[in-house]
Amino acid sequence: MRHSPFTAFYDANVLYPAPLRDFLMHLALTGVYRARWSSKIHDEWKRNLLINRPELTREQLDRTSALMDKAVPDVTTQMICPHINLIFSKVRYTLHSL
Repeated sequence: MRHSPFTAFYDANVLYPAPLRDFLMHLALTGVYRARWSSKIHDEWKRNLLINRPELTREQLDRTSALMDKAVPDVTTQMICPHINLIFSKVRYTLHSL
């Protein structure tokens, strides 16, 4: 895999739909950019998918997210700016993960 100087941070809304998630994983694996996401992002898309798709199981989605993490080296991020105070609390964890 080649490495790009560009980074794309995937939010839960793009990992939720399987076709878009597959396409973005393909791009990440080609090295067009460095893909990043956090464990909180994984938790969000999996939680919402389980609500809307009761035929799926937590184990299936955990396996999917584990395979995603394994496929893309150094993909998960941790909070590095814990003191950022945002008006919109829903995006706080996203910015913390950058």
